[in-house]
Amino acid sequence: MTSLSGKVAFVTGGSRGIGLATAKAFAASGAAVAITGTEQGRIDSAVATLGKNALGIRADVRQYAEVDGAFARVVSTFGGVDIVINNAGVGVFRPVSEMTVEEWHQIIDTNLSGVFYCCHAALPHLKARGGGWIINISSLASKNAFVNGAAYCASKSALNAFSEALMQEVRYDGIRVAYVLPGSVNTGFGGLSNTKSEWALMPDDVAEVIVDLIAHPARSLPSRVEIRPAQPPRKA
Repeated sequence: MTSLSGKVAFVTGGSRGIGLATAKAFAASGAAVAITGTEQGRIDSAVATLGKNALGIRADVRQYAEVDGAFARVVSTFGGVDIVINNAGVGVFRPVSEMTVEEWHQIIDTNLSGVFYCCHAALPHLKARGGGWIINISSLASKNAFVNGAAYCASKSALNAFSEALMQEVRYDGIRVAYVLPGSVNTGFGGLSNTKSEWALMPDDVAEVIVDLIAHPARSLPSRVEIRPAQPPRKA
């Protein structure tokens, strides 16, 4: 496992699923880890599993003031930020004709605007450290649209474009930007039941990809990674 001793990682949506698995992988490799979430009980439970060099912050990524405050607290606690994982996301899956305006904003404001807010708040801190990583968690749904997924697919497609542009903007500051597109992951995301355990990816699989990205030498920038189940059910 790559040693990240002395590094500080910030993971949004870090109290469960892919976010928690990634935070655990960072902690196991020696990094100080800060996680955010919106449910204090889940945050507290997650921090208890991450060890003494961990910080939990209740923050809604849809609120820039809360995001900015979270980064300020991390820097105050650990001295800086080296790695930012934009993992917080929501999914509401229903036809466009039945989706409410509030649900649309919930998805776009979390999956897209929330990433912008975190990147905007993080960049001065990353530059102050001489560089670092931003890794955005997208989805294969960003390029494979499906019925009842219009808002979610749109949010992730836009996230891809945002990530590509940001990567080109900050690469000469020593900041490497990548985005990861998982396929089906067994997390119960979006209120869907966990019925894919025999074939789907597990959160640890995605976390391993993220840690592997950070292990790449500074001369390389693997900017987009797709990860999917090796043997999903055969189509009829």
